[in-house]
Amino acid sequence: MFTRTVFALLCSLVVVLPVSAQPASDCLLTVILEGGSVYDGRGSEPQVADVGLLGERVETVGDLEHCTAGRRLDARGLAVVPGFVDIHSHGTRGVFDVPLAENLTRQGVTTAIGGPDGSSPYPIGEYLARLDATPSAVNFGLMVGHGTIRREVLGNVDRAPSARELEAMRAMVAEAMSDGAFGLSSGLKYPPGTYASTDEVISLARVAGEAGGIYISHMREEGLAVLDAVRETIRIGEEGGLPTQITHHKVLGAPMWGRSVDTLALIDEALARGVDVSLDQYPYTASSTGISILFPAWSLAGTREDVLARLSDPATRQRIRDGIIVNLRDDRGGDDPDNVVLARCGWDPSLDGMSLADVLTVQDRDVSLGTAAELTMELHEEGGCSGIFHAMQEEDVRRIMQHPQTMIASDGGILAPGQGVPHPRNYGAFARVLGHYSRDEEVLGLPEAIRKMTSLPATRLDLTDRGVLEPGAYADVAVFDLEEVDAPATFEDPHRYATGAVHVFVNGVAVILDGKTTGTRPGRALRH
Repeated sequence: MFTRTVFALLCSLVVVLPVSAQPASDCLLTVILEGGSVYDGRGSEPQVADVGLLGERVETVGDLEHCTAGRRLDARGLAVVPGFVDIHSHGTRGVFDVPLAENLTRQGVTTAIGGPDGSSPYPIGEYLARLDATPSAVNFGLMVGHGTIRREVLGNVDRAPSARELEAMRAMVAEAMSDGAFGLSSGLKYPPGTYASTDEVISLARVAGEAGGIYISHMREEGLAVLDAVRETIRIGEEGGLPTQITHHKVLGAPMWGRSVDTLALIDEALARGVDVSLDQYPYTASSTGISILFPAWSLAGTREDVLARLSDPATRQRIRDGIIVNLRDDRGGDDPDNVVLARCGWDPSLDGMSLADVLTVQDRDVSLGTAAELTMELHEEGGCSGIFHAMQEEDVRRIMQHPQTMIASDGGILAPGQGVPHPRNYGAFARVLGHYSRDEEVLGLPEAIRKMTSLPATRLDLTDRGVLEPGAYADVAVFDLEEVDAPATFEDPHRYATGAVHVFVNGVAVILDGKTTGTRPGRALRH
């Protein structure tokens, strides 16, 4: 009897001939997925075929009836697709804390890229070495965060860097790229990134671009000034000489609803003149981040003690209150305190799932934008909360989704059912596109929906051997029952795994088999 190692060694010596020429004794494979509808990830219509895996790679696609395999799985009536690539993941801690990553694998996600929104681990090399030593069920790579680097060199200050400081930041980007980062991310809405000039970001982006990386940005604004923010992102890519991407693209606040027509027109104009620009999106009409995003940026400079001191000064507190009211009215607040829901308040879990309006009502206070602003400051003083902000329009979500340069991303973490009331995107972003938007609403054809989750993000990251299902590619493969694909996680009940994934392989090893997690952790630390 062959051991698994000997069998794999023999298989690696086999030259696989065209199916019609393969003698049965010469076609040895690790796994055969039989008779599924095979989607290549490039947007082509599916073909009914067998898929043969040999070790960590896809060996062949075709009629493999006469081949021998360690395992044959019946995929008839099922969709066989490349594993999904989540280009915007907040899983840098969760990949260690919850290494089986079921909230991702049960959606067919096999690769995730962390370090978005300007915030990343640093040094990159140390993080990836730790991941080499303690792998998870998914492949994981990193962007390097502009905000992380700026904070390291300058601190959380509202000023421009000196020439020496700028060179130190550039050197850190170069080191991160050498260590394997896929590019530079920015969070120009968040401190300290918000205090950076466009020229500063261009200077750092050039370093990433010289190493073959990409620039991905949480833009400076997504509400009233979203058009200027799109122009800035395009300018950074154009002058920085590297691919540029608007991450989690959205249009926030009722005054701007429908203006995705204009943001996408700016992108199309840039593409027409040769700028390499793309975008990603999660398929929901609510965003999620810390409630401090409602504060005016100037008020968040310095330490927490500095912020609390500003809040303790009556005149400054009034200025902050006025700024929060504007954001509640015209931006993430959607002009209603009921639209801001507390996802998690670590210092008082009883608040989790309550809106600002709910809390005000319980406290027997008037529900208005003014009292909601005051409550937001009080919550920050107590320790802060993460929030969910219902301030987007479905029409814009669909229009952005249909743009050919839009890929799907979760903007979520790696987590298990438990604390808080997080955004359902953590559990359902990819399944929601497959089920709700593609199968049920026909917003996207299925081959195009799959392309947006596979080859499009993989190509953006230069992962040429992932995100496609063809001979030679890594065997990151998901098998779905498309009729059963669903994202049952809701805003009210978010801790629910997606359904419909029958088998999921990462680097040729099953992490989901017959709908059940296997407990294996074959993911790898990815380096650009």
